[in-house]
Amino acid sequence: MKKLLKKLSSFKTSLVLLAALIIMLAGATFIEKYYGTEAARRLVYHSPVLFTILILNAANFFMLAWKSGHFKSRRLGMILTHLSFVIIMAGAAVTHFFSFEGIIHLREGDGTDRMVIRGKDGKTETRDLPFSVYLDDFILKRYPGSGSPSSYESFVTITSETEEVKAHIFMNNVLDIQGYRLYQASFDQDEMGSILSVSHDSCGRAITYAGYLTLFIGLILSLTDRNGRFRRLYRKLGAIKAAPLMLVLALGIPSNTAEAAGRIDSRHAEEFGRLAVQSADGRMMPVNTFSSEIMRKICKEDEIIGLDPDRFLLSLMADPGLWSGIPCISVRNDELAGRYGLDVPYSSYQQMFDTSGNYKLRNELEAIYRKDPSERTKRDKDVLKLDERVNIFNMLASRRLLRIFPLPEDTACRWYAPGDDLGAFVGKDSMFVSRIFDWYLEEVSSAVVSGDWEQADKVLGMIDTYQQAKATGVDISEKKMETEVLYNRLNPFHICRISYLVLGFISLLLSLLAVSGHLRTGRMKNIIICLAATAFAIHMAGMGTRWYIAGHAPWTNSYETMVYISWATIAAGFLSARRNMLVFSLAVLFGGVILFVSGMSWMDPQITTLVPVLKSPWLMFHVATITAAYGFFGLSCLMGVVNLIFMSAGRTKSGKLMQYVNETTILNEMSLWVGLVLLTIGTFIGAVWANESWGRYWGWDPKETWALITVIVYTVVTHIHLLKSRSSLWLFNLLSVIAFLAVMMTFFGVTYLLSGMHSYA
Repeated sequence: MKKLLKKLSSFKTSLVLLAALIIMLAGATFIEKYYGTEAARRLVYHSPVLFTILILNAANFFMLAWKSGHFKSRRLGMILTHLSFVIIMAGAAVTHFFSFEGIIHLREGDGTDRMVIRGKDGKTETRDLPFSVYLDDFILKRYPGSGSPSSYESFVTITSETEEVKAHIFMNNVLDIQGYRLYQASFDQDEMGSILSVSHDSCGRAITYAGYLTLFIGLILSLTDRNGRFRRLYRKLGAIKAAPLMLVLALGIPSNTAEAAGRIDSRHAEEFGRLAVQSADGRMMPVNTFSSEIMRKICKEDEIIGLDPDRFLLSLMADPGLWSGIPCISVRNDELAGRYGLDVPYSSYQQMFDTSGNYKLRNELEAIYRKDPSERTKRDKDVLKLDERVNIFNMLASRRLLRIFPLPEDTACRWYAPGDDLGAFVGKDSMFVSRIFDWYLEEVSSAVVSGDWEQADKVLGMIDTYQQAKATGVDISEKKMETEVLYNRLNPFHICRISYLVLGFISLLLSLLAVSGHLRTGRMKNIIICLAATAFAIHMAGMGTRWYIAGHAPWTNSYETMVYISWATIAAGFLSARRNMLVFSLAVLFGGVILFVSGMSWMDPQITTLVPVLKSPWLMFHVATITAAYGFFGLSCLMGVVNLIFMSAGRTKSGKLMQYVNETTILNEMSLWVGLVLLTIGTFIGAVWANESWGRYWGWDPKETWALITVIVYTVVTHIHLLKSRSSLWLFNLLSVIAFLAVMMTFFGVTYLLSGMHSYA
């Protein structure tokens, strides 16, 4: 018994249990992918083995803390942090064994006092409610001129023996009544019925939320406690007198066809780019944004034959016959190009059809659409993408994409393209919209020949005047359109990317020379910090402008999240700029690399509208804290790499190099602690968001699971010093590098290899 207790109070046992937990959870995500959700729940998530490991982890903490005297030392932050996980697990256990959830389906004017519950065996049963629910009205709100839902809302009356309550239920607005929570889940296709999810988990939710609150308090105290690990590292860092480091700043189309396509006047194209247009999802934007998105989709470039997006779009619509013969449709699959006789990297629209006028991709497309999406190969996806580009070109040529005409007094605020059916317009409006765009393009064609753009300017002004007079329910103010055009043209994140890469590379090179003693520091250190700060200010201004344009926080898709992670990485670097310029150099370089990745073709920088579930203040805090943590983890990874290189140089037993390794290792661990606190808080804020949105704070979605795995991985790394190994310095730096693979899996791997509820983001 004593041997068992001794082993259970060992940190090595902690590592074994945590490693087992990581393996089980990681394996479950792949079991779910290949064998389904129920298999993953049965084999892992709800298995006795997982429960046993969690219980042993809790017991291990208490025994390890007692053995180490942590309770007597009154390290409140550490005690609360570890105790909170026990409370959270207790709450999860209560929820698992005693809660239940179900569905209420209502039609307008109808009511019910029963809910439908799906059992673990897949069978359904009904259960009585202590109240009746009546659906007075259901409203589906859409984005202006779009079929995309903006919000779906149920107006209900709740009656019981003691009360009658009128309530408004919609996504992220939950109704709490008599221990039950009612959530807006879905709706009927005819928009006359509502589907509400119902959850009964008062006790489990209270315990779990108490655990979350204890966790947040404990984590904050762990960073501020003078006897805690983080403050001890800070004091240890102050005892190291490392020399400052020095930084300096350094760093195939026929010509006649191209000439004909390129005669669009740049000044006029800029005016055309300021015109308002409505996207397919209902977002109002300037034509400049629309043309940029169209060019990226068709050409996969920001410029074609010397034309910017506005000139390209205007030229194509003015003379689609000319452009049908210009190679501008991106084709990057050599096998696909060879089979259908297409040019690479660009083919023309005409090349997509054979001599009889038949679409070359038609037969293969029909075969692809008959397949299940999960069975489609990479070639199938390339064919679908190519078909999309061809269709976009065709719709532009037929003027069916540019939605520039608002329908007066339309409650849906829908705008129409010149090539649409314009029968909804009446009177003078009908005459105007049916003729004005043809007239405008005629004037553009004449101006291309004569060089006189005055008349084209006047007709374009008429379209703008019509928009301002007839648009209702949408914001097309000149200020907002001008701001977005300016944002597009300045391309602030491109400026930051170049600045960070140049500053980071040169400063890193010079920092290494300073470490080796071949270079002395000087005044350029402050100059480089100022230049980086200028780029950082542009970075922040770009994010703020994007927030203003979109109307929501700029971290709701992969592109925006990468931009934010880059910002967080640079911010982390500034914290150590005066102390250790090597770390600052790594942060700047890594921030530039992240922006470089965000600018790749598979990252879509398009500003989009939000699905209803994302319209929550919890989302902003959830994503912001987690992605900020990724910035600190990325910086730690780079510090670990540099330290491993230094230690491999064989000069770490004495001298300046050893001094830098020790200092950078301390900064590495401090960065990991900050990252771990942010990631843990962000992960459980996400659980609160999930519970407030759809009534389940933890559903073992692959993204959730890998976020938890990442928390556990970095927990191991930040506690590895407890092993007291002779090679602990080398081991810690190595693990800080390897651990970043968990971040990569969570951010990229889950998104592109697995699937789950987070696919909407």
